Amino acid sequence: MTEQSIQRPGDQPGFTVWFTGLSGAGKSTIAEMLYHEFAARGMKTEILDGDEVRKNLSKGLGFSKEDRDTNILRIGYVANLLTRNGVATICCPISPYKATRDAVRAEVGEFVEVFVYATVDEIAAHRDPKGLYKKALAGEITGFTGVDDPYEAPEDPEIRVDTLAQSPEESLQYVLTRLKELGRIDDDEILVTGERAHSGMTDLRVTHTGTVVKEH
Repeated sequence: MTEQSIQRPGDQPGFTVWFTGLSGAGKSTIAEMLYHEFAARGMKTEILDGDEVRKNLSKGLGFSKEDRDTNILRIGYVANLLTRNGVATICCPISPYKATRDAVRAEVGEFVEVFVYATVDEIAAHRDPKGLYKKALAGEITGFTGVDDPYEAPEDPEIRVDTLAQSPEESLQYVLTRLKELGRIDDDEILVTGERAHSGMTDLRVTHTGTVVKEH
């Protein structure tokens, strides 16, 4: 028996929920909500947010394909360590390249991929507070995922949410229902409602009282 396969009595089985999608699709919003749901169930849980990891573990990396892949593989390495130690690990980087996501899946093993769908047009029109999509579409920014740099959508994710058609709460409910069907949690009831305190682990905007700003 390998060290990775040892499960101590009373420990929860670890797994990774990997959100992928365009910037602004709603990954961090749903990931933050899921974090509170796991915590409310008494589960050990952590979030690895792409932008937050870049500020720390991947500081100094740029946005070339090689650097993007390096960032994702580093997140995957940490996710694997957390998962094998019984943590419900939530990752929400863009992770645009299928081969790199597949490499992380193979490393982690206990892996649930969540594709968060939204279109560039929708995000640019309604979810672009910094105007980055508008600049990319105008050619003022290059190498922007979904505009002039590819985003390779998952072909067969365990979970797919459509944030054009679903509210964040509806997307969360669907994620919980699928996680129950996959045997990752025992129930799919939403336990945390109303304003949620910021986890401190994502780049979501925060109110002056420390709660998460509702983005869409």
